[in-house]
Amino acid sequence: MNYKISKLQVTNFRNLNPDIITFSNGINCILGENGNGKTNILEAINVLATKKSFRKNTSFPQFLSIDGGKPEIIFYSVIAKNNENLSYSSKMSNEGVLWFLDGIPVKKKLDIKVIFINPFDSYGFHNSASERREWIDYFLCQLDEQYKKALAKYTIALRFRNTLLSKKPSKYKEQINASDKELSELCVYLTNKRIELCEIIEPIIGETFQALFSEKHMLKITLDSRIAGMSAENVLKMLKNNLETDCERCHTSYGPHKDDYVLLFDGLNSFDYCSLGQQKMSYLSLLFAYIELFRYKYMSYPIVLIDDVSGELDQHRWRRLVEYLEKREFQVLITTANEKFKEELDRIIGANNIHIKNGSIIH
Repeated sequence: MNYKISKLQVTNFRNLNPDIITFSNGINCILGENGNGKTNILEAINVLATKKSFRKNTSFPQFLSIDGGKPEIIFYSVIAKNNENLSYSSKMSNEGVLWFLDGIPVKKKLDIKVIFINPFDSYGFHNSASERREWIDYFLCQLDEQYKKALAKYTIALRFRNTLLSKKPSKYKEQINASDKELSELCVYLTNKRIELCEIIEPIIGETFQALFSEKHMLKITLDSRIAGMSAENVLKMLKNNLETDCERCHTSYGPHKDDYVLLFDGLNSFDYCSLGQQKMSYLSLLFAYIELFRYKYMSYPIVLIDDVSGELDQHRWRRLVEYLEKREFQVLITTANEKFKEELDRIIGANNIHIKNGSIIH
């Protein structure tokens, strides 16, 4: 489904006042000084679409405005679905979330896809294997529902195995041997899906990098996995062979939870050899390549939320980014407090400028 957000009003969400915010189908520039609520607008849309924040370790109590009366947050929105407008709202409280479509309660939220882009996340991606795994898993789950289900099963099975390894109850090895067959099958399935993603997205990354920054570089992403190319039978043998070691360590030594990804920049490991600027450019290219892959999969784009990229790129690359966004068909909400970058955004024909101060929209 090709969803775009046309209007948004939120009550009791962080510092945002309940103003009606109107968006265009193209590029929306959210302008204001730091600390006035620009990122909160992006977060409100992300929460409306996914029930979750893009900020880590954030839940309902953190969303709630300190000035709010009732301990609940109300979202009102108009969602454009192709040529049709839908009234979509939700009420969030400590008890959960209620959803309403055209004023009628519905059991499920709309499947609105959003992608949040923050160049600062490049640091975590380039410096932490666990963040790389989490990053890839998040986007793979959006593309493939079966992968999402398999990953959930693997997580439960791995947690069960590690609990047995740690607590060592009576006959725990027999329990592990009995459950390892399913675990080995999940290992192979998840690994193959990750390899498949790397192979599909690889040719798109280099093209996206050139389109974004007018610089031609060879970018390649590969999976570093102990079990790549192995059959489920061989993975099962490996688990059995390593059982004593796992018992000593009290956790499972090998599996998709230990995988890593390598992003190569002209043949060099970008995690070790690239400059900070090249790392951020590579990271942005990977994200926008994923957005193109998303379009191939669903024949539609997600809503793209970009949080103040200006501090991470020089002026030449700002311009290239703006030119790139102008040519895309997805809805973009981009924030900035940088006056020079604002000037670049102001040059976009048909862009919708949204000014915010102290949580209020300035008309």
